[in-house]
Amino acid sequence: MKKLCIVFALIVIHISQAQEKPDSLIMQKIRDEGMNRSQAREILSWLTDVYGPRLTGSPEFNAAAQWAKNKLSEWGLSNAHLESWGPFGRGWRLKKYSATIIGRQRQPLTSYPKAWSAGLGSREVEGEVIYFNPETDSALETFKGKLKGKFVLMGNPIEVQAAFKPLATRLTDTELLELANSDSPRARRERMIRRPTSQQALLMYKKWQLLQQENPLAVLTSAPTPRSQAGSVSVMGATVPTHPDTPYTSPYRLQAYKSNAPKLPAQVEVGNEHFNRLIRMIERGEKVKLAMTLDVEWTSQKDDSSYNVIAEIPGTDLKDEVVMIGAHLDSWHGGTGATDNGTGVTVCMEAMRILKTIGAQPRRTIRIALWGGEEQGLLGSRAYVEKHFGKRDSLKPDAEKFSVYFNNDNGTGKVRGVYMQGNEALRKIFRAWLIPFKDLDASTLTAANTGGTDHQAFDGVGLPGFQFIQDPIEYDTRTWHSTNDVWERAQEDDLKQAAVIMAAFAYNAAMMNEKFPRKEPSSGNKGVGYDEHWGCGYDFLHEH
Repeated sequence: MKKLCIVFALIVIHISQAQEKPDSLIMQKIRDEGMNRSQAREILSWLTDVYGPRLTGSPEFNAAAQWAKNKLSEWGLSNAHLESWGPFGRGWRLKKYSATIIGRQRQPLTSYPKAWSAGLGSREVEGEVIYFNPETDSALETFKGKLKGKFVLMGNPIEVQAAFKPLATRLTDTELLELANSDSPRARRERMIRRPTSQQALLMYKKWQLLQQENPLAVLTSAPTPRSQAGSVSVMGATVPTHPDTPYTSPYRLQAYKSNAPKLPAQVEVGNEHFNRLIRMIERGEKVKLAMTLDVEWTSQKDDSSYNVIAEIPGTDLKDEVVMIGAHLDSWHGGTGATDNGTGVTVCMEAMRILKTIGAQPRRTIRIALWGGEEQGLLGSRAYVEKHFGKRDSLKPDAEKFSVYFNNDNGTGKVRGVYMQGNEALRKIFRAWLIPFKDLDASTLTAANTGGTDHQAFDGVGLPGFQFIQDPIEYDTRTWHSTNDVWERAQEDDLKQAAVIMAAFAYNAAMMNEKFPRKEPSSGNKGVGYDEHWGCGYDFLHEH
């Protein structure tokens, strides 16, 4: 009897392992549909060219969300809807902007307003440019009473270097090998901004306090990012003066989009070269003026909220269990949100279209989520996880029905593998799933974590959530959070490959005999920059 039980157990294990292998016929169908009849190019054009930048809370975001919901429904997905979360804050849109340097000659100023910046009205305003860069408290005092009604140029000159390295790159074999051999909790550090010293941070806070009190026409800044070095303008949200000792998670830390945000001067980000030129002109005694039109519109929503787009392909025998794929729909406003993250949205929508088109019948329900508020701190995904699955120390019953979440948000680059978030139990699973796509250059697995995007909302509460390894292309060097984040920077063939792999991973996870393996709680691995208050990483501040 004992021998019989052992034999039976071995048979069950063998059958289970066999069933976990990808269905080669379905993999072939997914690949054929995705590579030969892709709609990725069209999806991305609608998102970026028609609906454009999708700032959280803006009318443009809401219009794009409605379009995505309708398109998913048109393809035959079930339960397509907008799910609200919030409250978020004020909607904002840029109606008109222009800026001209007035010196011995006139020159258009390479620049772009920050999101949620105050406006100057619909008419052009002209004013003197003041260079404001005090390095001590005593120097700061000398500016009191001198900034009102001026354009204030704030910050150090930017050292602009020649680009001897190519802007567009793919991961090399050496880099992929380093990833594969890494057991570090942090794989990607290059985007982390050097934090100022406590004295520097306190002085910066005092500068912004003075600017808030003086009420200049506008504050002009410039960031020394790789994108701005390459000719883009790196632009995000307006600054709210906050004491440096205030934790990011504190309710006392105000954001420019909040309805209770203080009155702030207009804020504009300037291209490095023009920022430096203005400083040099002033240092040489030139009386420099700017002529600027900055007209903005503040909008509100009935429930002061924003939305996630949700739709699904219902499962069969395990339909109460769910596999999720997703990407954030919101973007910054300087470009059209193409590689951050229109490409991720395109990959996920195309993956669902592929599965629906080939008539896939997954055992588990496959659900797509297009998140809002990622750029402000994973707001949409965190709210969704808390509402449906709970918190890390108090998971809800539906968490037991959740299998896995796959995310796409690292630009236009094709998939090269998977960050396993320290979960070694799934190495063999992912290895088997990647084998059919080895010829598409997707074969690397790393134990390392990656952060800065919506998979952290799941991983942070102990649910399996993963981001794919992707080729960087021009993400850090040209497009990320910049005015060059536009349709032309997307790589169509890379999107096709990524959508095929996303569809395959979603289908394979939905067909498993068991739910996805979870990390052992005793491992102590809470992911990158884990924060107990939010239950997710906080390095999104410097990432996406």
